[in-house]
Amino acid sequence: MKIIVDADACPVIGIVEAEARQNEIPVTLVCDTAHLFDSAYSRVVTVEKGADSADFKIVTLAVKGDIVVTQDYGVASMCLGKGVFPIHQSGKWYTTENIDQMMFERHIAKEVRRKSRKNHLKGPKKRTPEDDEHFRESLRRLIAKVRKEAEESV
Repeated sequence: MKIIVDADACPVIGIVEAEARQNEIPVTLVCDTAHLFDSAYSRVVTVEKGADSADFKIVTLAVKGDIVVTQDYGVASMCLGKGVFPIHQSGKWYTTENIDQMMFERHIAKEVRRKSRKNHLKGPKKRTPEDDEHFRESLRRLIAKVRKEAEESV
């Protein structure tokens, strides 16, 4: 198992690295050339800036049993198809049961924005320490789940 992070604009990299270090799980941060990272723990993979280049690299790197941290529903959907466990930076797990609804809601929201000619909505609310703790606990549960499933399949 490894953890791959869609690192562009990801507010939980520090939490991921701390939990991964504690559990001896390797981490790969994927970013494009507009967002350069340096990490004492994680492997950093930088791809050319371009539409979805980091997304496709994440999906290429991920294999069954890995965890992917992303806020991109499309990346999450492709990962689910590979037996990967995607998690949103909010702590919500993407599953085969909820991904279709999430993709549909994203599509509807995009259509509403297009029709109203509003391309920019208000940004997300400021992240709180409670948000970080919720993500940390959710990631811990996901790591335990992935480990348990790996043990049961051996």
